Parts: sequence; C-alpha cells; structure tokens
Amino acid sequence: MSSAQEAKDSAVREAVSAEEWQLRVDLAAAYRLVALFGWDDLVFTHLSARVPGPETHFLINPYGMLFEEVTASSLVKVDLQGNIVMPTPYFINPAGFTIHSAVHEARADAHCVMHTHTDCGVAVSTQKDGLLAISQQSLFPLSSLGYHNYEGLALNDEEKPRLVADLGDRNFLILRNHGLLTVGPTVADAFLAMYVLERACRIQILSQSGGRELIPIPDQILKGIKAASAAVMRGMGGALAWPGLLRKLDRLDTSYRE
Repeated sequence: MSSAQEAKDSAVREAVSAEEWQLRVDLAAAYRLVALFGWDDLVFTHLSARVPGPETHFLINPYGMLFEEVTASSLVKVDLQGNIVMPTPYFINPAGFTIHSAVHEARADAHCVMHTHTDCGVAVSTQKDGLLAISQQSLFPLSSLGYHNYEGLALNDEEKPRLVADLGDRNFLILRNHGLLTVGPTVADAFLAMYVLERACRIQILSQSGGRELIPIPDQILKGIKAASAAVMRGMGGALAWPGLLRKLDRLDTSYRE
C-alpha cells in the first residue's frame, strides 16, 4: 500500500467512532465475501448498513469499485436522501440507494440490507411460482419471504412504498425479474440470510435442470419451520458463521480492513 493510501485510510479511521469503524470492517468483509462466492455483478449491486449513532446515516459501496476492491475506509457515508455526508473522492449509484433507503427508512430493525443479481437468484425471480419448497435450504427463506413485482430500473421514489409493503416484516424478498434482497439486524445476519436464499435458488435451478418430477416438502413441515429455524439458527444465525468467514477472508487477504 502506498503512503498516501495509508494516510487516507488512517484519516477515515480517526474521523469515525470505534463502532462505525467496526461496522465498516464488517460491511467491507461482506463485499469481499460476495465477490468470493461469485455473487457480484461487476459494480452493479449493493450492500448497505446503518451507522451507529443518533444520525440516520448509512454506508454503501463507492460506485465503480469492484466488490473485491472495497475496503473499510472506501465505503461512502450517506443520509436517507443519498447525500454524501463525509468527505470522500467517491460517489454512489442512485438506483442502488433507492432500494436501500426505502428499506432502511421503513425498517428500524433492518440495520443491513443486501441486494444481488446472481444467475440463480434472477432465474428463480422469473418463475411464476417463485421459490419452491423442495429443499431443506428453501425452508428458511420460505418462513419469511415476500415478492416485489418488477417496475423497471429502481430510480423512481414512487416505487418505495410498494417495495416496503411487499417486504413487510420479512427478512427475505425476491425482486421479480431482478434479483434477491435480504435484511438483518447485523451485517452477519443479512449475509447469512443471502447465503441461504442464494443456495436455495441454486438448488432449485439444478433440480429443475434434471427434467424429472420434483418432490415437494409436506405442508406440515412448512408450517413448523419458523420454530425449527429459531432453534437451529439461534436468531438469524449470523453470529455463528461470521467469525469463521472473517478468518477465511484473513487467510486470503486482509486489505478489506484498511
């Protein structure tokens, strides 16, 4: 790293609280993990997180930076209107923040919002029946899943109330003809939710590609999934998986922490 880059990173860290810096590290890690798992779409999707404190401020990726390049100090701090509230050489994607600001404003518990355009996620989003109850992995999203119809590129503020209504109090949302969205009280929880939803979609596409009749999970199991999920996941489960994911990243590249 150049001395100029080190100075910039240090300046950001010194300008924010310890709580915000930790959030920046976690969100940068989530960006790197999205790239590592192959869920990124060049520079065109987003992960956001609310900054601790009295202000309604959020962190989101600098537009034009690949997810594998995102660092804690490069994340852009914005308000609910998408105005940048901390000096930065970067800017943000207005379409991305339309979706995220709508969810953050409506859901005080949704401290982190993740949105992807994966092949399997988009493929399932185009299917009339959506996510099918055909795998154990599908059960967790199906316990808290909504759908939002496609309205074109997300630039219209008038779409926000409809998106919010379709999400409701759920943690998973399939954006028809578009992709996937998850929310959580922490970066770890939102990431694990996306991991499970993406895996369920991938399993569905692989199962359908076999061209044989699929076996649905019985309704009585579906009805009991919320209680079973709570027992297995201990809440949303992020705290269980996140430390190991950070160790994995650190073995590969620690620069997300800069």
